[in-house]
Amino acid sequence: MKIAVTGATGFVGRSVVNELLRRRHDVRALARDPGVVRSRFNKPVVAVACNLFDAGGLEQALLGCDAVVHLVGIIVESRGQTFEAVHRTGTQNVVAAAQKAGVSRLLHMSAMGSSADAPSEYGRTKAAGEEAVRGSRLDWTIFRPSVIFGPGDGFVSQLAQIIRLNPLFIPVIGPGAVKFMPVSVREVARIYGDALERPETARGTFEIGGPEVLTLNEIYREIAAALGKPKKPLIHFPIGFGKMLASLFSVLPNPPLTRDQLRSLSRDNTADISATIAVFGAPATTLREGIRGYVRPKSRRDPLVGI
Repeated sequence: MKIAVTGATGFVGRSVVNELLRRRHDVRALARDPGVVRSRFNKPVVAVACNLFDAGGLEQALLGCDAVVHLVGIIVESRGQTFEAVHRTGTQNVVAAAQKAGVSRLLHMSAMGSSADAPSEYGRTKAAGEEAVRGSRLDWTIFRPSVIFGPGDGFVSQLAQIIRLNPLFIPVIGPGAVKFMPVSVREVARIYGDALERPETARGTFEIGGPEVLTLNEIYREIAAALGKPKKPLIHFPIGFGKMLASLFSVLPNPPLTRDQLRSLSRDNTADISATIAVFGAPATTLREGIRGYVRPKSRRDPLVGI
């Protein structure tokens, strides 16, 4: 199969591309900078200069492909990159280009909890992207993962950094009771590879979660244990304090906390994954097992281990 992948150089994209290559597919990686693609994959990946907002270039990049895997997404807005532009308009552009280029199959990355009434703009625009996909003529499949962990992630790695930077306690915004279903990036990549080989998954929407449901407090505890600090206490701060921090951080190019992220903490990030398990099998990697290889205590021999 000849498969185009958007977001190929991102955290999930790298794992998906490697999985597709392992299955001997021809991969065409779409990126604004092809040089980044070549630097990240020491394998036969075709790098194509392209962005989501160049309709002609996007269509040209997809010509001759059997499928497109659309993974582009952002978790923090920045200049020129808003949730609305990337999640809604960008997805609409990929759908339109794929249809014009004669691509028959589309695998789309959404997110667990996406809905028109989601508390966060992230969740609402992800839902808008889903609608663009469902309204297409393509044989689409939508995946809605909970938080994804693995080397280079933006979730566990950020929480680990918070634990490292606070020597006396672990600061938690809010009660820390919101629930997640952390899933390994390798499991996600495997499911994408399986879906491409199973035509019966077309026109289906699948929730992806790991084998356990954990609260934010429990996730912090697992990470602290991996860092060799299992007894460090959790100290909870009110949401109002978090909003103040988010306002202060908003001047940074890559803020560690945003108001939109705080809004997302008002709703559990969980779902019924039984339909996904029935088709793709049960995910096996727990958070504790999965983070051992990249979250661990610093040592004199390995002073740069971490995030």
